Amino acid sequence: MLYALLENYEYSHKIKHAIFLEYIKESRFLLVDLINIMRKFFWSLFEIIETIAIAVVAVVLVRTFVVQPFVVSGASMEPTFYNGNYLLVDELAYRFRSPERGEVVVFRYPGDRRSFYIKRIIGLPGERITLDNGKVSVYKNGKKQELDERYLFGSSLSGSFDTTLGEDKYFVMGDNRNFSFDSRSWGSLPGSDIIGVVRIRLWPLNEMRAFAAPLYK
Repeated sequence: MLYALLENYEYSHKIKHAIFLEYIKESRFLLVDLINIMRKFFWSLFEIIETIAIAVVAVVLVRTFVVQPFVVSGASMEPTFYNGNYLLVDELAYRFRSPERGEVVVFRYPGDRRSFYIKRIIGLPGERITLDNGKVSVYKNGKKQELDERYLFGSSLSGSFDTTLGEDKYFVMGDNRNFSFDSRSWGSLPGSDIIGVVRIRLWPLNEMRAFAAPLYK
């Protein structure tokens, strides 16, 4: 009787021990699976964070050195650009070449460099710029060129002026000549204040297009 009880106890103990070992084994597998799941989760999270970080850095670099958005405020560039137009400004071009006549540029207003203006380049460094009978003319090396400004679409100029530009100075005007605060009022624009040249209008969508300097006859 005692022997049987001892035998049953020993058998029961072996079963419990076996169950305990199996539990430990299963727990170890569960722990390994949990570690693998956590590892995959954190690796995926790291990849997401890395992607976001790269995207943010790319956007900052692009906006700082390549292209900058600009929203038109006011009517000074009508009919080329209207209030609320969303533009992309190329900041890279002028790092490799000088601005050209007819290009529309965004720049810091010399009277308050916290303000940004958009105008068209009319006169280049070293040129003489005149207005007579509503026509703008430029003189370079003694040769006169009367500008055929077809983009004005009927906008006319009154009065007269005659000015000669210094080194790295530009004469800029809005296309809506009678409603533009430009070089006629505050003088020439230093090249160092130019941010970039307008390349694309993105908004409104039905008016999306690229822009280049006009060809003057």
